Amino acid sequence: PTYLGMASDCGDRLSTLRRCLDVLRDARNDSEQFAALLLVTKAVRAGEVDSKTRRQIFDAIGFTFPSRLLISSQAPAGCPEHTFRALGLTLLACFCTDPELAAHSQILNKIPTFNDILVSPCTPDSESMIDDVYQCLSAVLATARGPRELVTKGTVSALCQAYVNCSYGSDRALALLLGLLAVAEAKCWRRDAPHLLAVLNKLSNDFLKTEDRTKFELCEVLPRFIPLSPLLTQDSQGSECLPRLYRGLANILGSKLSQSQRDPALKLAACLVQACGSEWVPADSAGSKFLALLVNLACVEVRLTLEEPDPLEVEGKKEVVTACYVLIEMGIQECLREEKPLLEEMQKMQLMRIMEEAFGAVIFYLRQVKQEELQDPFIFASVRVLGAWMAEETSSLKQEICELLPFLVHYAKKLFKEGSPAASLPQPELVSTEGSGLPQDALRFLLPAFCHLTAEDRPRDILISEGAPALLCEYFLHQWEVLTSEPASLLPLTSTEMSLQTVCGIFLNLVVTAPDLIRQDKSFSSLMDVLLKSLPLLLPQKDHLVLAANIATLGLMMARILASSAVLQGGQPAKEFFRAAICFLSEAHAAQAEPGGDSLALAVSPPYRRVWDDIQELWFLGMQALAGCVPLVPWLPRAILRARWLEDLAELLTRVTPASVDLELITAFQAVLVELARASEQCRGVILSHQGREWANLYGMAALEQCLSE
Repeated sequence: PTYLGMASDCGDRLSTLRRCLDVLRDARNDSEQFAALLLVTKAVRAGEVDSKTRRQIFDAIGFTFPSRLLISSQAPAGCPEHTFRALGLTLLACFCTDPELAAHSQILNKIPTFNDILVSPCTPDSESMIDDVYQCLSAVLATARGPRELVTKGTVSALCQAYVNCSYGSDRALALLLGLLAVAEAKCWRRDAPHLLAVLNKLSNDFLKTEDRTKFELCEVLPRFIPLSPLLTQDSQGSECLPRLYRGLANILGSKLSQSQRDPALKLAACLVQACGSEWVPADSAGSKFLALLVNLACVEVRLTLEEPDPLEVEGKKEVVTACYVLIEMGIQECLREEKPLLEEMQKMQLMRIMEEAFGAVIFYLRQVKQEELQDPFIFASVRVLGAWMAEETSSLKQEICELLPFLVHYAKKLFKEGSPAASLPQPELVSTEGSGLPQDALRFLLPAFCHLTAEDRPRDILISEGAPALLCEYFLHQWEVLTSEPASLLPLTSTEMSLQTVCGIFLNLVVTAPDLIRQDKSFSSLMDVLLKSLPLLLPQKDHLVLAANIATLGLMMARILASSAVLQGGQPAKEFFRAAICFLSEAHAAQAEPGGDSLALAVSPPYRRVWDDIQELWFLGMQALAGCVPLVPWLPRAILRARWLEDLAELLTRVTPASVDLELITAFQAVLVELARASEQCRGVILSHQGREWANLYGMAALEQCLSE
């Protein structure tokens, strides 16, 4: 009572507080300390504590006494049962305003206690405790270790329950969840997906039902609760949200909107597209109109922002234009979709015209980019979406694309050579770079377009003159190192493997259309060396048969051009490559029983069957290239003899019915057999000793039959 009276008599409350701190230091028993604490916490709650005084409070009290208060089950007479806990929390909330104390292990150890308070039933008397808990958790979140500690100690689940149950302070629970997801999204979803989906469930319900400005505010909040994983479509709780989100967005985008209302809606739609493609849009007339509207709005936004770019305006619109790029890329995919299309043919034609205009604006914008702007993530996003368009629409904007090619090569080269990370844009991100190791890999998104363009004279000449082939050789070598650097990376089908396959396609175009370049550019000698070593390593891994087919075929076709180079003069790598290439070509077909009969038919062998559509053309090209290599590589016939391919092929053709072998396959076999018979007496002898004349006649191999008769 003496100390309480002292507070009422004293006009200077900070002076009183300091006298109470003296009492705390000199207290003879808990009663004296508690009386002084009442005054200290009263001042703390009134917000009258500066940083110096706060530190004095901590020096006087430390963590021990608040910790005792938190676990105390008693209360002073006439006070609520949680009085001591409330005092302890108020002191901890005061300490947490000091970032150094907020990161202290004594605070981090209290996180489970904070969580328990959040999920406990709330009464008017306990509201101040919950306020203090939120203050503590907010302070912990702002520290370096805080997010990880909060996730691992269960705070995400407590916050989700507090929000879903509309508990006191639920708006602060949502704000903390948004903060946690912003810095530790993957960890939060891995640990607490069901609870986060429950929040999404409530948010999507509110989003559908509300008809005031809250609907637009929810457009800003919802993207953080949309997981980039199958959860949204495979989990029943997640999939229930999608129709509500669709209807809510359809209501918004079907209305007349201001820019500040439309932009968050477009960003939310882009997040849904990133999470589950177009699955959230119903496959009906209303869904198809909504999808067309969505892409249309995105194209208009891109044109308005980029056709006459004001630097300041573009800067403020980069996030929403990036979201529009996501929607436009989805539009490209839907326009090309043949199986169960969402769009009607007329809608597809209209959208292709509208998207062409939008990409004209993107090209115009990229042509204005200055050297110092090349590290801007928005440039990366613009190049990526343009690459998606160029990969699919090769006849559109041909002149404009040719004029932009020097910039695209320069940009891809700069990012690849410098290896400087392109920082991610805020949500919605256009490209997820988690685990990719190459966030600056713009070239990956241009490869499919370059594959198309190298088949055409003018763009190919521009790419060659800008040094693209040498860059692509370096890129191939780098990606091969990435693929083989860790065993875990050799999983089916990584983006690295896809990039390697596409680069092989570009090189195949160059081999056919620009053989002199292959001979003269030293980069291709280095590439040939890597191909020789990579195929023997790759072929035994059947999950990588498509990449092996690409490398085998490319290596064989390059070997025809570089046959006189040092690497192909019979060294061990060359011998192992050809052994592997022969293995790839020879194991593609096998005899199998015909349905309902006793005879055998020639068929694609089981390991190849799954990917035959992808590698069939490569296999025929490889056979043609092998035939071309036989007269140019003197030791090759001996390698084929050692592999016993001739004996195996003769046995295969003898066992199966001729009607089961189509003409294209007969032509491929005959080309190789004729070259071997001409280049090597030994090979000719093996063919003859295995009834070569008979089955040559049987299969209509006139050229082989004539060669064997000479």
